[in-house]
Amino acid sequence: MRAQINADLKTAMKAGDKQRVGTLRLINAAIQSAEIEAKKELDDAGVLAVMTKMVKQRRDSIAQYTTGGRPELAATEQAEIDIIEAYLPKQMDDAAVTAAIAEAIKETGAASPKDMGKVMGLLKSKFAGQMDFQKASAAVKAALG
Repeated sequence: MRAQINADLKTAMKAGDKQRVGTLRLINAAIQSAEIEAKKELDDAGVLAVMTKMVKQRRDSIAQYTTGGRPELAATEQAEIDIIEAYLPKQMDDAAVTAAIAEAIKETGAASPKDMGKVMGLLKSKFAGQMDFQKASAAVKAALG
């Protein structure tokens, strides 16, 4: 995955696409920072986790910029999200998330909110980068509660 990001960075540099170059450099910096913190090279799952976190941060920023009356900054953040999401697996729709949660509850034998950690752990291992775990967490809580 890193090789693809670096190849795309070179292509964007040659094309003079400043927005894409900047975003890809941010991705590389975030991956490198995570590797330094982990003291090892990240595999594709680790890179996905870093990029998912970047998207979440940008969504939070968009909400703040929108409430603060700064639509131009929100648009910049959205452009970065679009570039980052091109490298992430396709997000599951609501029906698929609901089905995955039901299957995970059945598979773990979860019966109460105390078992939420087991269910979320299974979902995170199977669907990393494919679902919004904040929304999934609320759905699991509702299903178990």
